[in-house]
Amino acid sequence: MEKIHVTSEIGPLKKVLLHRPGNELLNLTPDTLSRLLFDDIPYLPDAIKEHDEFADALRANGVEVVYLENLMADVLDLSDEIRDKFIKQFIYEAGIRTPKYKYLVFDYLDQITNSKKLVLKTMEGIQISDIPRRKREIEKSLVDLIETEDEFIADPMPNLYFTRDPFASVGEGISLNKMYSVTRNRETIYAEYIFKYHPDYKDQAKLYYDRYNPYHIEGGDVLNINDHVLAIGISQRTTAEAIDQIAKNLFKDSECKIDTILAFNIPESRAFMHLDTVFTQVDYDKFTYHPGIMGTLQVFEITEGDDPNSDEDLTVTEINAPLEEILTKYVGRKVTLIPCAGGDKVSAEREQWNDGSNTLCIAPGVVVVYDRNNLTNAVLRSYGLKVIEIHGAELSRGRGGPRCMSMPLVREDI
Repeated sequence: MEKIHVTSEIGPLKKVLLHRPGNELLNLTPDTLSRLLFDDIPYLPDAIKEHDEFADALRANGVEVVYLENLMADVLDLSDEIRDKFIKQFIYEAGIRTPKYKYLVFDYLDQITNSKKLVLKTMEGIQISDIPRRKREIEKSLVDLIETEDEFIADPMPNLYFTRDPFASVGEGISLNKMYSVTRNRETIYAEYIFKYHPDYKDQAKLYYDRYNPYHIEGGDVLNINDHVLAIGISQRTTAEAIDQIAKNLFKDSECKIDTILAFNIPESRAFMHLDTVFTQVDYDKFTYHPGIMGTLQVFEITEGDDPNSDEDLTVTEINAPLEEILTKYVGRKVTLIPCAGGDKVSAEREQWNDGSNTLCIAPGVVVVYDRNNLTNAVLRSYGLKVIEIHGAELSRGRGGPRCMSMPLVREDI
């Protein structure tokens, strides 16, 4: 049994969850890019090489890497009952409603005896042509006459290599997220099954938020400042209502040390989709940030309300102070803000678009970054940080950096 344990963004990283990009990227087309939240189509062979380089860099620095697809395959190997339940839930969440295709897709997936291949197929997407024609033609329907062979019955999930978003590790618990878009919300089914059934994680993590809640929240907006303070972005992908709900759940857990949530209201845009695309911690006293947010940023402090008998009572206060002062107060030491690309407006916008601020800190002062953000990386080095560069020409096309691509499961305390 292994417990989730993450109380900071900078404590030495010991274990992390990744997803190696797969055939889901091959199923992106120009017509589906917008709906599937991509701006371009990565070249899969190079994306895999870059991702393997990322995983190797983590292992070389003492981090144990586990893969989402392997953990989910372990779960399906536990019993036929769990396997059947998962396939039926996958079909429902993929939006397959006609009885004929519900049956045909179940039959198709059930024929895949290797659990990992089954998991990868659910991630990859299912086309009408995957179902043998002889089975489809037993009973003709309007669907068969209207849809083409290459039509997807179940969409691919190309964003899965951004494992940060479907759930977030918070202390010794998780936020199992209700994601912003239909296409990404289906991704959280895997974490649901892993934390419900996997022998290593079953009953080992407290659930502070559930994917069946009505309000959206994503892991890229959740930053662990320390064991008492959690930062959450109000963004394009995370609502204030969700933050209120997770705050109440955290505060009413007597064993949870978190007593303060800082809510950062950032502009709603594709460029600033999550808090961690504009703002991340890289050392005990250093944060990277995108200068473009400074004029619009609002910060609110959320603490438990005055009524000790109420689970619903919160105290919310807007903090009117420079970001540096706010962070200095809650981190407990004087903080330095490091601007993306050194602060030059054009360079900062370009490198932030390619996740220059989306660093993965694997120990205090040690960060993993994309090599393409050379100006930001030079600035980080000038502040004394150890910078581990990985190639990201293809991975960055999905608008996510090394932090987006990793979900810490265990960090040492600082």
